[in-house]
Amino acid sequence: MKKVRILSWNVNGFRAVYKKGFMDWMHKESPDILCLQETKAEEGQIEKELKDVEGYHWVFCSSQTKKGYSGTAIFSKLKPLSVAKGFGKDIFDNEGRTLVADFPGFTLCNVYFPNGKASPERLAYKMDFYKHFQAFTAKLRKQGKSVIVCGDVNTAHKEIDLARPKENATVSGFLPEERAWMDGFLADGFLDTLRLFNPKPNLYSWWDMKSGARARNVGWRIDYFLASADLKPRIKDAYIMPEVLGSDHCPVGLDLSLD
Repeated sequence: MKKVRILSWNVNGFRAVYKKGFMDWMHKESPDILCLQETKAEEGQIEKELKDVEGYHWVFCSSQTKKGYSGTAIFSKLKPLSVAKGFGKDIFDNEGRTLVADFPGFTLCNVYFPNGKASPERLAYKMDFYKHFQAFTAKLRKQGKSVIVCGDVNTAHKEIDLARPKENATVSGFLPEERAWMDGFLADGFLDTLRLFNPKPNLYSWWDMKSGARARNVGWRIDYFLASADLKPRIKDAYIMPEVLGSDHCPVGLDLSLD
């Protein structure tokens, strides 16, 4: 059995986190696959930094609608069988939010889901993204693929997943319709992998920087590894890494065993 360690991190700007010891952290942790969200950079802007990523294949997906916005990346020791930028809907794919990589034994979707706080229009966009992405993963499953979805989902699923649920009941990221989508996605045959191993409260992956919330651990769990249920026997661990600084998010991880 081969163990595969996958980490996912919303870095809130690749160039910013690069200056905060990102490469030292990456080589120390040495994940088999690393997924990043909110890279806020085009490949050409960070060519020098990418030369330091020894031992990894890498691919960036940047926003086509606005520079320095959104963006995703995958670094992998094993070269993917294939990688797609987006999931076939230009209105969503143009923001550089999704990378879909096929590996032996599973398909990995690295996703930076939209934030709905800015306006009713962005909330509608977010909910539409959710709907179409769920249809896309259902199609992958019908093709017989095992699917792992990782990234910043931008929604805390249950009250246990944020420090102040009552105060945020009318805030995008914890709205009933957003939480209902997560219910439906899991009911569609996916597992919230962290909760297979750790049912405890106070486990968060994002903290508001302006209010100093991280020091008080007043946070939200909005970064996930969601895996199709057929992978359950292969999932060996899932965890959050709150000790890792450099972003307003912390990394989350998943350990798999594969034949």
